Amino acid sequence: MKGIGDLGDLRGRRVLVRADLNVPLDGDTITDDGRVKASVPTIRRLTEAGARVIVTAHLGRPKGVPDAKYSLAPVARRLSELLGQQVGLAADTVGEGAQKAVAALSDGDVAMLENLRFDPRETSKDDAERGSMAADLAALADVFVSDGFGVVHRKQASVYDIAQRLPHAAGGLVAAEVEAFSKVLDAPERPYVVVLGGSKVSDKLGVIDNLIDTVDRLLIGGGMAFTFLAAQGYGVGGSLLEADQVDTVKGYLARAAEAGVELVLPVDVVVAEDIAEDAVTDVVQATAIPQDRKGLDIGPASVDLFRGKLADARTVVWNGPMGVFEVAPFAAGTREVAVAVSQVEGTSVVGGGDSAAAVRQLGLDEDAFTHISTGGGASLELLEGKSLPGLTVLDD
Repeated sequence: MKGIGDLGDLRGRRVLVRADLNVPLDGDTITDDGRVKASVPTIRRLTEAGARVIVTAHLGRPKGVPDAKYSLAPVARRLSELLGQQVGLAADTVGEGAQKAVAALSDGDVAMLENLRFDPRETSKDDAERGSMAADLAALADVFVSDGFGVVHRKQASVYDIAQRLPHAAGGLVAAEVEAFSKVLDAPERPYVVVLGGSKVSDKLGVIDNLIDTVDRLLIGGGMAFTFLAAQGYGVGGSLLEADQVDTVKGYLARAAEAGVELVLPVDVVVAEDIAEDAVTDVVQATAIPQDRKGLDIGPASVDLFRGKLADARTVVWNGPMGVFEVAPFAAGTREVAVAVSQVEGTSVVGGGDSAAAVRQLGLDEDAFTHISTGGGASLELLEGKSLPGLTVLDD
C-alpha cells in the first residue's frame, strides 16, 4: 500500500485524515490519551509538509444524531496541546460548519470535524448510504490518509468508501501496525509464544484457531483460562465459565497436543468472593478453586511459570490481561507478565485493547515493547487471519 511519501507535494492540498480518537472520558476529561498521542506523528508530518489537515474520527456510540456527551471537543483540545497549535472543531460533521472550517484553513493548519457517528450514514450497512456520506467527505478534501488502525476492520464511510473516492495512502500509524503484525504472523523468529488473556474464550476463538498450529507455545490466562480448566475436568468455583465453549476448547487441547504446541495454563490463581478494592484474597491451586470463590488473577507460581516460558522467546504476541487488572488486588499477574513480555530479546507486540490500557494504567515503560497496537478489534482480526476492509481498500 502507498504511504504519505507517495502522495507527492502536499503543500496547499486538503488532506482528510481518518484517525482513531475514540478515547475514554470522565465527563469531558480524557482518562487515557494514548490514541490521541498516537495520531500526532502523522498529523505533524502533514502540517510540516504544508498540507491543510482535516481530522475525522468517532467517539463512543451516539445513535446517529448529535449528542453533546459524545462531542470531540475534549479531543480537539488535547490534540491542540500535543501539536502545539490550535485545532479548530467544526460545528458539524459534513455540513455548513465543516465546510466553513475547511475553507478557513491555511497551509499547515488543522481542523477537526465533529463526531462522524453523529451521521447515521457512517456506519450504515447500505452501500449507497455510506457512499453518500463518503462523497460528502470527499468534497471537503483532495487526498485521503487512513491512520485510524482501530477502525480498519470496519466497512464504514470514513474508512472504506472514502478511499474509493480520493487519492489515498496509509498514514504512519497504520503502516507501523501492518508492519508489526506482518512480522509476527508471516515470518516470526522462534521460539514463537502467544499469550492470551481477557475474560471470554469466545472472544479469542478465531485467534486460537488461526495460531494454534503455528506457535511454539500458547499461554492462557485471564477469565478465559477457566473454560480450559473446565475442559480438563476441573471445577472452577464461581469463576467466569463459558460452558457452551467447553467442547470447542477440548478440541483445541487435542490439536495443540497433536501439533506439539505447548499449551500452558495457570497452576495457581488469586481468588476472592467478589471484585473489590478491599477484597480478602487467597492463592489456591488452579485445580482446587473453592466453590464459593472466584478466580480473578493468576497466582505467583503461574507468573513464574509464564515468565519461564517467555524467557527464551524471540517473538511474543500478548493480547488480553491475566486478571481484573483495574482493581489493585488482582493486578499483579498482568503487571508481571507484561514486564516479562517487555524483557523478551526479540519482537514483542502488545495487541491493543485492554492489554495496551494495562501497560499505561500500570505505569509500565511503553518503549520497552517493540510495538503496542492502538486497535484491539483490528489486531484481533489480523491475528485471526482475516482481511480487513480498511486495509484492502488501500491496496491499489
